[in-house]
Amino acid sequence: MTTELARIAEMAKARPKVCFTSLAHLITPEFLMETWKVMNRRGAPGVDGETTLEFAANLQARCEGLVKKLKDRSYRPPPVRRVEIPKGDGKTRPLGIPTVEDRLLQRAVARLMEAIYEADFLNCSYGFRPERGAHDALRTLRNQCMAGMVTTVFETDIRGFFNHLNHQWLMKMLRLRIGDGVILRLIGKWLKAGVLVNGVVVRSEEGSPQGGPISPLLANIYLHYALDLWFAGVVATKCKGRAYLVRYADDFVAGFQRESEAVQFRGTVTDRLAKFNLELAENKTRLLRFGRLPFLKSEDTGSFDFLGFQHVCGRDRQGRFAVIRLPARKSCNKFLGNVKARLMLIRYTRGYDQQRVLSQMLNGFFRYFGLPAAKERLSLVRLYVTQAWRKAIRSQGQRSKYAWYILKRKPWFKLPSPRVYHPNV
Repeated sequence: MTTELARIAEMAKARPKVCFTSLAHLITPEFLMETWKVMNRRGAPGVDGETTLEFAANLQARCEGLVKKLKDRSYRPPPVRRVEIPKGDGKTRPLGIPTVEDRLLQRAVARLMEAIYEADFLNCSYGFRPERGAHDALRTLRNQCMAGMVTTVFETDIRGFFNHLNHQWLMKMLRLRIGDGVILRLIGKWLKAGVLVNGVVVRSEEGSPQGGPISPLLANIYLHYALDLWFAGVVATKCKGRAYLVRYADDFVAGFQRESEAVQFRGTVTDRLAKFNLELAENKTRLLRFGRLPFLKSEDTGSFDFLGFQHVCGRDRQGRFAVIRLPARKSCNKFLGNVKARLMLIRYTRGYDQQRVLSQMLNGFFRYFGLPAAKERLSLVRLYVTQAWRKAIRSQGQRSKYAWYILKRKPWFKLPSPRVYHPNV
């Protein structure tokens, strides 16, 4: 199957306008079992309550049964189970959890489609793609601001992107490259499967539930046609100065050499996305002067947030201009909120157990935000976690027993220190 996927990828790259009409026959029990090995098997159960361990207990028979249902067209995807995930600002993000069987089939279809669309996606797209990640996007954005003559940055946020993704537009986009009726019907069924909310199935004519393996790919396809191609083929070519776009899933930033062209883009991008049923959040949309030239001219450059980092104009240790990336205050507050919530659950456990949990959380935070200039702010986060830990311990009613000087002598009252994990980002 790896050979088949490579052949599809080669054809997609060599023939960018070809429509693939025969893909479903590649979904065999063997392909599903191969997909199972690369799938995330730590996910929560769907509406049927079945876990990945229960599904794996009879994997081959389940895969054979799933293929049989596909062939006789009796497969009906169940609704997804909704879970509300805190966003850190008092709001929540709805997450849709499909059943294990549905996740496996979605991942298999996504593998087939990725072989095609990886040849189409532009270099400005970084989210949920093989061998690309958030730190690659951050590196590109930094290089553009430092060496690409960027003077103005357009910052925005697409309001409820996954909730407003238009089904009709998406299916039109898919038909440009996918002509297999089985695959198209499957995607249509997933889009219309609905969400189980308080025991009631809610269906919508728009949106794609976050949480399924196919959702990130569909989002990339949608914005590839709605934004990426338009920016590269229309916006950038009409600009007299340089223009750049960096997109990670539905989060994007545009940089311009000329401020007037950035102002023009602000008006046109709103109309462009409105055509595809998307809306920019006005309170999060702004233009700011940013980059080498404005900074050296002592202009008010300000800062912007992207992928959890606050981007600031500054100088490196040699006194040269540099784009400084710090953990955004919103990211830090969200993390500290999660730490305090976790401490409430584990405050009566052994000290070593508390240390293990907090160390895992801090190490995960440090691994993502461990950029060269971020060490000072990460150390501050570590201090706040230590203080919250002490407060949780003292809330047990043994205040005199756990004063600072006593806790510092405890072998378990130690947390990892921040370090630079991404020196070249």
